[in-house]
Amino acid sequence: MAVLLPDLPTRPAKAAADRETPRRYLWRSNEGKLVRGSGTALPLELLLGVEEQKQRLIENTRRFAEGLAAHHALLWGARGTGKSSLVKSVHALFADSLSLIGILPNDLSVLGTLFDALEALAPNRFILFLDDIALDDGDDYHTLKVTLDGGVSEVPANCLIYTTSNRRHITDRHATETESARALRPEEVVEDKVSLADRFGLSLGFYPLTRDIYLEAVLAYWQTAGLPEDKDFHAEAEKFSRLRGGLSGRVALQFVRDYAARQGKPFPF
Repeated sequence: MAVLLPDLPTRPAKAAADRETPRRYLWRSNEGKLVRGSGTALPLELLLGVEEQKQRLIENTRRFAEGLAAHHALLWGARGTGKSSLVKSVHALFADSLSLIGILPNDLSVLGTLFDALEALAPNRFILFLDDIALDDGDDYHTLKVTLDGGVSEVPANCLIYTTSNRRHITDRHATETESARALRPEEVVEDKVSLADRFGLSLGFYPLTRDIYLEAVLAYWQTAGLPEDKDFHAEAEKFSRLRGGLSGRVALQFVRDYAARQGKPFPF
């Protein structure tokens, strides 16, 4: 299968000043090509409650951008806690020297072919972003495991994999009855599934926010939106979180976006 590449740079080049398209792309399986991504990355200062994760991913990405050894990264944890946003925001810091390519969970079979195409574009460097991965014991599971097996040997030196998942081990840790029946030692099936996550040199956990940090996040988005002071916004934000069933950065963003719309105010994110 041939891979059609868009206007990927043939040498390191400064990204366009427009933040809307900071060298971000998406693989479209139905078209067999990469297309330019859209949307704006959140400023890193708006991602609260993930300071350690933020610094570790920035440092790892900086090393990769500078041609140094870097780890494939797994960002795992609760929904809406900023995993995907952090990947895109960190990439925006290094968009003058890195491209980000999004791969959907059901398109993992393209990885090998895509690696061949991207390796030919060295010294340009690429982060392959596998977002919201949750694998069973099927072809996609084996594709990713073989790709990562043996460290970085299966991945070109100018490519790095960043993955997000709601599961710490990406896969279900329990062996099915069929798998247990086939195995000489059923516990080996579980060990095999867990070993996939171990192939990522950098593993970052994300957790629901505390009430105080959630309200800090609401205030940060509130101020970014230029909304007027409102003595009731804390109470409304807490009510909104109860209706949404949790405290997270995503819920904070959704609340302020919703509030701004009700006030007839534009919101930048």
